[in-house]
Amino acid sequence: MASKLTLRMDEELIAKAKVHAARTGTSVSRMVARYFALLDGDDAEEMLKTAPVTRRLFGLLKDSGVDRDDYRAYLEEKHN
Repeated sequence: MASKLTLRMDEELIAKAKVHAARTGTSVSRMVARYFALLDGDDAEEMLKTAPVTRRLFGLLKDSGVDRDDYRAYLEEKHN
């Protein structure tokens, strides 16, 4: 069940979060939920170390037209 959570943050930080969310095709709520999920995981510390790298890659191919079938075809060609 989803519940509402109110966070108090600097307006500039909120604006940056909204821009990032829009750029990556998600919502600020979803970004916060993902972060909280990381904190609860067994390997949360390791995931937090790699998060900046993966964060830059997230959504990179969103509007590129590349999908799993394209990647599968690439792998098949590469390994044949």
